[in-house]
Amino acid sequence: MAIEALAAADSALWVWTPSEDRLRVTGASRPLGLGPLAPECSGAAFAAVAMPQDRALAEALLKPQAEGTEIAVRLRMRDHPTCLWRGVWLEDGLRAAGVVALETTFAGSDRDPLTGLLDRRSFLARVGETLTRTGDYELVVADVDRLRRLNEALGHERVDRVLSALGSRLAAAFSGDDLPARIGEDEFAVLVRKGTGHVPGRLRQALEQPLRVAGFDIYPTVSIGAVTAEGGPDAPDPGELLRRVELAVEQAKSAGRGGAAAYGRALETDSLSRLALESDLRNAFVRGEIEAFYQPIVNLKTGAVAGFEALCRWRHPKRGLVPPDEFLTLTDEMGLMNELGLLMMTQAARQLAEWLKRHPLAGKLFCSVNLSVGEIERPNLVEDVARIIEETGLPRGALKLEVTEGDIMRDTASAAVVLARLKEVGASLALDDFGTGFSSLSYLARLPFDTLKIDRYFVLTMDRDEGSAKIVRSVVNLGRDLSLEVVAEGVENAGLAALLLQDNCHYGQGFGYAPALPAQEAEVYLNESLSDGAAPIRARSA
Repeated sequence: MAIEALAAADSALWVWTPSEDRLRVTGASRPLGLGPLAPECSGAAFAAVAMPQDRALAEALLKPQAEGTEIAVRLRMRDHPTCLWRGVWLEDGLRAAGVVALETTFAGSDRDPLTGLLDRRSFLARVGETLTRTGDYELVVADVDRLRRLNEALGHERVDRVLSALGSRLAAAFSGDDLPARIGEDEFAVLVRKGTGHVPGRLRQALEQPLRVAGFDIYPTVSIGAVTAEGGPDAPDPGELLRRVELAVEQAKSAGRGGAAAYGRALETDSLSRLALESDLRNAFVRGEIEAFYQPIVNLKTGAVAGFEALCRWRHPKRGLVPPDEFLTLTDEMGLMNELGLLMMTQAARQLAEWLKRHPLAGKLFCSVNLSVGEIERPNLVEDVARIIEETGLPRGALKLEVTEGDIMRDTASAAVVLARLKEVGASLALDDFGTGFSSLSYLARLPFDTLKIDRYFVLTMDRDEGSAKIVRSVVNLGRDLSLEVVAEGVENAGLAALLLQDNCHYGQGFGYAPALPAQEAEVYLNESLSDGAAPIRARSA
């Protein structure tokens, strides 16, 4: 079926083995000007059928390259239209494979223009045709992990070249009656008759080999879903079959990069539950169910509460408090993170303003709010922060915005401009999870941060891991040298607090003092701390 489809579309699969001086062509060789060469020919024979002006390009196409090197060459064959050869070098230059088609075919409506594979619509049509024949089939879909991050890092043009190379690998790995396709921006699919080996493993093997594109080494990973189907009169609808396998893909992705899952009835229940949760989450913003909880940040030297970190919680009317790791991921997928960030800033600033009025003895109380991933690039961020500070009457620096290293690294120059403007309108700035990256030192002195926050892992292990203890001391010393305050997260007991004080760390935060508390309970904690002269801390972790 695949070969017939290629022939009908004036496309062909090709495999070049330099050590054997053998080029194999399968598919529409005659319309492409390759009829005299099919099914096999030498490299010299191939170059000879190219137009004289393009012979050097033909020879370059055959020249061994490093594994993962992408191939994209336009060749004019004698007495035939221009062909586009796309592929990738495999096995460290021992073999190359890909798709060749008329230039117009790659741009055709039934073909994916990047890979020459079937597009989603055509794939579904071919699946429907195939399933009319009796037999057992397997549909497998691979979703390229973190494609959005690749686009941000490399740009769309380079990522297109990655996808083109992956498509060529897929075409080389599945031939005969198999149906390979690109069915979405980051999704590849293949339909095979069962009994042809472990299909998910073959798919992963084809797509997860390293690539080198435009001088960058790329190590792709894929999340894989699979579903089986019986062909014949009672075969499932192709669209329904694809829906099932994409449920499996979603399940695989929830397990992290490189996951795999097979479709089962339980996924239908999970999917319906997730759909209901998505609907509830959209309404939660309107109904005021998203609220800030406040975790105390304590001055290690005096024991006084110095401020709070505002952390979002969802008080679901039926499910109660939904775990943050469950709904934050959903919020991101639904494109609501910027809305959530603005809501948290507004709530935290208003609450802090009330506390400052009611508790003048609390001193220079501050409240930290996390900027969500990408929020630093949001239009009107600075204007919103300025408006919130002005409306609440907060003193300069009382509203502290926490930024992660990843946000800064995407575009350090632009981030520096935004951070400087945030300082100008009255916010203070903290670099969160410091110590987990390796590039912070190169820009830290140039960016207007007021505070460093040590990642909780190093604090939690500093009493039993000398490496962690050295990192904590180094960050504290760096903060002092740069006139930055340092907050240690993960203070679980009095022993860790004592070690941090010994290292001259300024502030501590963690369950040893208190978890994130509702506003009313946080105020009670503040009152007790003011009355006792110091925030209570547990002697040891529970």
